[in-house]
Amino acid sequence: MGKRVLVGYGIDVDAVSGWLNTRTGARANPTDVSRGIFGATVGIDRLLKLWEKFGIKTTWFVPAHSIESFPEQLAKVRDAGHEIGLHGYTHEFVGTLTEKQQRDILTKSIDILTKFTGKKPKGWTAPAWDTSKKTIKLLEEFGIEYDHSFMHHDSQMYYAPSGSESWVETNVEKEASTWMTPMTALKPSSIVEVPANWHLDDWPPFQLSLKQASTHGYVDTRVVEQLWKDQFDYLYREYDSFIFPMSIHPQVSGKPQVKLMHERLFEYINNHEGVEWVTMEEMVHEFKAGTFGGIEVKGGADV
Repeated sequence: MGKRVLVGYGIDVDAVSGWLNTRTGARANPTDVSRGIFGATVGIDRLLKLWEKFGIKTTWFVPAHSIESFPEQLAKVRDAGHEIGLHGYTHEFVGTLTEKQQRDILTKSIDILTKFTGKKPKGWTAPAWDTSKKTIKLLEEFGIEYDHSFMHHDSQMYYAPSGSESWVETNVEKEASTWMTPMTALKPSSIVEVPANWHLDDWPPFQLSLKQASTHGYVDTRVVEQLWKDQFDYLYREYDSFIFPMSIHPQVSGKPQVKLMHERLFEYINNHEGVEWVTMEEMVHEFKAGTFGGIEVKGGADV
């Protein structure tokens, strides 16, 4: 049997929203906001030109705030035939929200994206991949087909665990015996997981932020390029079929040096037999249709 590899880009159009919504509620810095505007304008234009050059379609996860703030720019993405998926309203950190807040954001975001694209979005990715124990159940409730936030695997799709059975709540004021218990067995949901992977994300190595200790900003693109190539090489050696979803941001990969890195990666990956460039929606369609395999996620103990 020959190799079959589904490769795709997920583009998070955080734009200004990623800088507006802080964990502390602090007022946004105008210079940071300008970086978001760069991403929504210059960055989007450069990436659209790149995908046109490659002749591929990609998946764009867009906070609803970005659509309302930059409708003409996002219309270019829509009109070019790329998939548009959910990414919160103002890049909220989901793990800090109440269940009602999560519902309200999904309701408004789905409405905005549906009106903008003419069809209901099928996919969602958590802003900053910050999720809650209600995430999967809420996505099911709202009729979303797939998620791109969890990391049970790095290159195989699966039905995401429903979630609520997997959390152990700890509290230093309680007796230790109240939390010293094993997790319960994972139970699959109807949500297909297209795995997220911090090691295939452009933000931490390439985005300088003096407020985020996890970001760097001055990493040589060829160091990251080799890191991504090494992951691809290992997976290509070990699996007959796998997915390779990369996560990028227009305000990061729209920079000249990072854009050149993607050009080199595209040529490198394309030198392998069996490679197909697809959207995440297409990956999920094949998985659900049974034409592309995956795994069953296991873990926990029945107690």
